[in-house]
Amino acid sequence: MEETKELEPVHKANLKMLKEIDRICRKYGIRYQLDAGTLIGAVRHQGFIPWDDDADVAFTRENYERFAKVVRKELPRGMKLLEPNQLRSGEGFYDFTPRIVYLNSSTHDDGPEMQYYEGRLNHLWVDLFILDTQPECRVKAALVKGLHTLIYGLAMGHRYELDYSKYGAGGKAVVAVLSAVGKKMPMKVIRKMQYALAVKYNKSKSSLYYYSNYQPDYLYVTLEKQWADETVELPFEDTKLMAPGNWHQVLTQIYGDYMELPPVEKRVPSHSGRQIQVTG
Repeated sequence: MEETKELEPVHKANLKMLKEIDRICRKYGIRYQLDAGTLIGAVRHQGFIPWDDDADVAFTRENYERFAKVVRKELPRGMKLLEPNQLRSGEGFYDFTPRIVYLNSSTHDDGPEMQYYEGRLNHLWVDLFILDTQPECRVKAALVKGLHTLIYGLAMGHRYELDYSKYGAGGKAVVAVLSAVGKKMPMKVIRKMQYALAVKYNKSKSSLYYYSNYQPDYLYVTLEKQWADETVELPFEDTKLMAPGNWHQVLTQIYGDYMELPPVEKRVPSHSGRQIQVTG
C-alpha cells in the first residue's frame, strides 16, 4: 500500500519532530532509539509505515532525563515537550508518556474530551517511551509489572472518561474499583508511586530493561540491555536516525514476525477516526 495523499502532511510533520529529536540528541551526546511502529517502518520501509500516522522513540532513563533538561530550550517554535504532569495542572491523566507535540496541527474536533485536557492533546505527537531496569528474578519482575498495572488503574480515575468496551466482566469490575479509589487520590501521589516503582531497580546489576511507561497491555516486553544500550543508524525517509543496536531482537520481542505485512483491511491509520489537520 502506498502512502495516501491524506497522510503526506502527517508524515512530513512527524519527520520534522523526529529530526529535531535527533538534532538535539546529537548536539548533547544523548542516545535515543526509534521504537514500535516507527522502528518497523525504518527496517521494513526505510521510513514511515505507509498507513501509520504517529511516531515513537525510546530512551533509557538516564538519556531521557538528560534530554528533558535541554529539550525545552532547543525545540523550535511550533514544537513543545508535553509531560504527563502538565494536564489540568497536574490532576488530569491520559497516560504516563511524555511527548513532543506539533502545535500547528489538530487531530480531534474540539469536543468535551479535548476541552477537559485543555487542548494539549489535540496535536500530532511523538511518544517518548522510557526504558528502566527490570529485575532478573521472574517473581519480582511479575510483581513490578503487576504493580504498574494497578497504579495505571488508579490513575484512570483522573481520565476524562473510561472506555469499558475492551474489558470482560471481571476486567470492568477491577477497572471500576481501581479508578474509583484513584479518583480520591491526588494525581501527584499516583505519579510519585509510578516513578518510584519505575526507577526502583535501576542501580541493580540486572541485565534486563522494560518500558516502564508503556500502557499495561505492552508491559510484557522485556529487553536484554545489550540490545538497546548501543545504537546504530538506520535510513529513514531522507535522513538517518538512531535505532537499537540489536533492532531485530527488540522487534521480535515486541511483535514476533515484524516483516509480515498485516492483512489489507488492517492497513489503516491507527488513529483513523481523527480529523487530522496540519497547518504548518
